Amino acid sequence: MAGLDLGQFFTVRSFVLVVVVYVFTRLIYNAFFHPLSKVPGPLFARVSGIPSWYRAMKGDRHIWLWQLFQIYGDRIRVGPNTVLFCDPDAYKDIYNTKANVQRSGFYTAWRRNEKDAHTLNTVDVAEHAYKRKLLNVSFTEKSVRAASDFIFRHIDRWNELMIGDSEDWSNPIDFSESVGTLVFDISGDLCFGKSFETKEPGENPLKAMPQTIEQYMRFYYPIARSPFLDFVLWLKPRGLDSLFEAIAPPSIKYFNKFVYDCVSKRLILQQELNEKPGAEQRLDMFHFLCEAKDPDTGRPAHDEQTLRAEASLLVIAGSDTSATSLTATMFYLSLPSQAHRLAKVVREIRSMFQSAEEIVHGPKLASCVYMKACIEEAMRLSPAGPSELPRQVRAGGITIKGYYYPEGTIVGTSGFANGRNEQVYGDSYTYRPERWIVDEAAGVTQQDVDRARSNFHPFSLGPGNCVGKNLAMLELLAAVGRTLWRYDMRRAPGSTLGGGSPELGWGQRDPDQFHLVDAYVALHHGPMLQFRKRQI
Repeated sequence: MAGLDLGQFFTVRSFVLVVVVYVFTRLIYNAFFHPLSKVPGPLFARVSGIPSWYRAMKGDRHIWLWQLFQIYGDRIRVGPNTVLFCDPDAYKDIYNTKANVQRSGFYTAWRRNEKDAHTLNTVDVAEHAYKRKLLNVSFTEKSVRAASDFIFRHIDRWNELMIGDSEDWSNPIDFSESVGTLVFDISGDLCFGKSFETKEPGENPLKAMPQTIEQYMRFYYPIARSPFLDFVLWLKPRGLDSLFEAIAPPSIKYFNKFVYDCVSKRLILQQELNEKPGAEQRLDMFHFLCEAKDPDTGRPAHDEQTLRAEASLLVIAGSDTSATSLTATMFYLSLPSQAHRLAKVVREIRSMFQSAEEIVHGPKLASCVYMKACIEEAMRLSPAGPSELPRQVRAGGITIKGYYYPEGTIVGTSGFANGRNEQVYGDSYTYRPERWIVDEAAGVTQQDVDRARSNFHPFSLGPGNCVGKNLAMLELLAAVGRTLWRYDMRRAPGSTLGGGSPELGWGQRDPDQFHLVDAYVALHHGPMLQFRKRQI
């Protein structure tokens, strides 16, 4: 062989042979001798992480998991070291405060670099608990009430823009796109001290930012689901982070710079306000982050580095998750088959409040039980995080549903599959808000509601639950309430955008089910909706 002597040839051949033997041996071990070998699942997924990664690349991993639960039962092995469950008791075993687990390396993979450490991507239990304690200081009843003013202002302007001066039905709007601009403007106002006005008509380079966040999630999600994740995490601080920064699409680089610049400007504004005696503070979430004190030391809870990291987290988490829940609610309520439920929630809202401006944080809003049920039912069917929140078992192992799982095992439950658990919900594929309200006359008992809630965790459970859940629910209730108080709503005639379709295959064919793409958070398009000023 030209350029390769015999010794080199045998060296290369020996290396290849060793690799082949290792891979083959590993596959045999994973299939038949691994501690998890008795857990059911497709053979290729039990021996390799490639099928799971491939589905993450396609964006239908949540559908794949749901399919596997249909085939194999409520416990499945979807990777050599990963076991997932579809059972409310298993959920509690995994995610409760005392569970012997920690966040898996999946979360570390989202870090851009070693400095980008925030509450979500911190896996060490003690470190995460400390960060979460500091973040909790900023999300109080006072901060939620203060933030509500920013939320209401944006919702009112968004409502104005829906119909303009039209006295009849508005032009059809892609509701996912419209809501994306609303929640991004709200997040900007709460986190960075100004609205980005992406919902406003006219040219604005920031209008593409919601789509940029989508590209950001699509870029990093396959990395976090990589079948070679341990190797990826080892390489990241050894140059891989820099490589990812270099090869990231221009839109993602722009987003990272955008967030950095926004935080810088907000820090300057906060400093200026603090230096002016008697200056009126801007009571957004960034203000409460800046003013938060460590309850143990009394010192500031966050330095500039952690402020930047937490602000980046909040703008993404606060945008995509709320957008999914709000859009799904209107998708289901606008279905022709759900006209009676749309009429029912409209009656509740319009009879409870004399004006849209009355729909504020307080007991009257909390008493709108049917509107809340409509939102919760949409969240059940269309979770903001469709696949599992992976947890890694710590030293000593864990027992889940009577079975022991050793240290290092990755466990979790899928929000999409959980919401369609027939054993819990019965008619799990039906949009039926009444399942959340005790009504003996209608056949819904307290036991029925308790069983449904035992499996319903839209904001997660335990130490990883969503710190901004109260703020998120206020945003959802206010957006649905003020919009349906002001306007009648209908699906654009003939439009099926947003629903399933036959070509999407098993689990995605139903046009009356909101179609999600899994990128850790749920991505979506549609429905096409029209609005007009209320007729009664």
